[in-house]
Amino acid sequence: MAADRLSPEEVARYREQGYIVPRYRVPAARLAAMRALLERLIAENPGRRPEHLVLRWGGGVAARPTDAAFLDHARDPEILDLVEQLIGPDIVLWGSHVFCKPAGHGLEVPWHQDGQYWPIRPLASVTVWLALDASRRENGCLRVIPGSHRTQSIYHHRLDERPALAINQVVDDARFDEGRAVDVELEAGQLSIHDVYMLHGSRPNRSDQRRAGFASRYMPATSLYDRSIAFPGGSAGIKQNMALRPIYLVRGQDRAGNDFSLGQDRPFQVGDDG
Repeated sequence: MAADRLSPEEVARYREQGYIVPRYRVPAARLAAMRALLERLIAENPGRRPEHLVLRWGGGVAARPTDAAFLDHARDPEILDLVEQLIGPDIVLWGSHVFCKPAGHGLEVPWHQDGQYWPIRPLASVTVWLALDASRRENGCLRVIPGSHRTQSIYHHRLDERPALAINQVVDDARFDEGRAVDVELEAGQLSIHDVYMLHGSRPNRSDQRRAGFASRYMPATSLYDRSIAFPGGSAGIKQNMALRPIYLVRGQDRAGNDFSLGQDRPFQVGDDG
């Protein structure tokens, strides 16, 4: 077994807990390129909060040499090897998000489940979260409720449009117990991986250190990205027409009749439409 693949014990722990921090580390040169691109994106979008830098691959803006850094990471065979061990050999990359909490005033991500937002049927997906900066308790690291994925159900959520929140769907369910929360602290270049049903969130960043990460989202190609029910999703600062999102078959074969025709020949953009 390659040194950076998951051991049987790690896979078992993921099944049991719903998340894992693998041994794999992103190469230093790629991490530097992604951090540089993040700085550029922030500078080029002064009217957008860094928490709302959704990346849509497609949209027709002019390509630049560094634009490929995020997409190259998401399609890297070593990353896909990890994903394959968790969801199987047929893999669709269907989304991405830069999570950047600026120092001193980074927004809270309330407790939620990702599947509350996503038009995937049957619902099955993993998120690979890359720490672009060190992610600590002090600067608002990811927090999870271990084992909360095992019911394979979506908890009740309520709408909360407070501007202090990065997203607007908040868990409001008697089964939720914040006392079981675990902080997932990471060094820059480390990954965490979590299940679509995992309850998670993060505190605001009141520290003097930025906390930035990049999430790549994958579903098994036995599931359908159902554009007919791809309701607009998002929050006070993110409005997305998920029906128009480009998706990629990155390994194996499509088994569910997914539509890969939108936007794959164009570079990504930061925007409200995907």
